[in-house]
Amino acid sequence: MTQLHLPPAHQVLFLCTGNYYRSRFAEIIFSTLAEKKHIPWTAASRGLRMTMGGYNIGPISPLVLAALAEHGISLRLPIRHPQQATAMDFQAASLIIGMDESEHRRMIVESFPQYADRIEYWHIHDLDRSGSEAALTEIETRVRALVDHLLDTKGK
Repeated sequence: MTQLHLPPAHQVLFLCTGNYYRSRFAEIIFSTLAEKKHIPWTAASRGLRMTMGGYNIGPISPLVLAALAEHGISLRLPIRHPQQATAMDFQAASLIIGMDESEHRRMIVESFPQYADRIEYWHIHDLDRSGSEAALTEIETRVRALVDHLLDTKGK
């Protein structure tokens, strides 16, 4: 039997504080779009300070679940719980995106200084500084633009 060898997929790593809300939404939207558009990229998401997510109840934010349902996206059960970022996550990533530079740059410099110059920062605030509708809409807009950019550069 001949084994099919596909080119290795690239991975984008989305980072936020608790891996419960922003980064999870970005990961799921990215994965859905990448699959639909057949680009060789996967997505992962992690939290930088899991101990700060004391208000997180359950594996994922109900706000994210509601937004995904509006898009017709359902998650496979069981839904995984938030995960802490590790050096291996950074090593595996071709592209790393921090959700909010003002919130996450310091965390990355403190915990993963060797990767600090590889981070692309967006400016999407957490619920204490932004409403969920605005934040999730901005994440979706940014993810769609990223997928389109990767699709444009796919053959180059």
